[in-house]
Amino acid sequence: MEIVIVSFLFWVNVITFWTYAQDKRYAYYGKRRVPEWLMIGLSFIGGGYGALSAMLLFRHKTLHKLFTIGVPVSILLWGVLLLVVSLISM
Repeated sequence: MEIVIVSFLFWVNVITFWTYAQDKRYAYYGKRRVPEWLMIGLSFIGGGYGALSAMLLFRHKTLHKLFTIGVPVSILLWGVLLLVVSLISM
């Protein structure tokens, strides 16, 4: 069970990081952007670390309150969820 959760979180963070990087690239070239609901949604389904890493590395979405508050909250919620699951499975 743990390997499934770890694999899921790994891949959702890779996809989230890539999505944020692509949105920054699209913004630079004036192309159609990735919807914000999708970007924040990826964070809340487990991609918080990928989102935060991309935000800091590319300096992207760092002035938007939805992202500066939402992404850390998603990381906190996943931390609590994983803690609860680990305590239950003991």
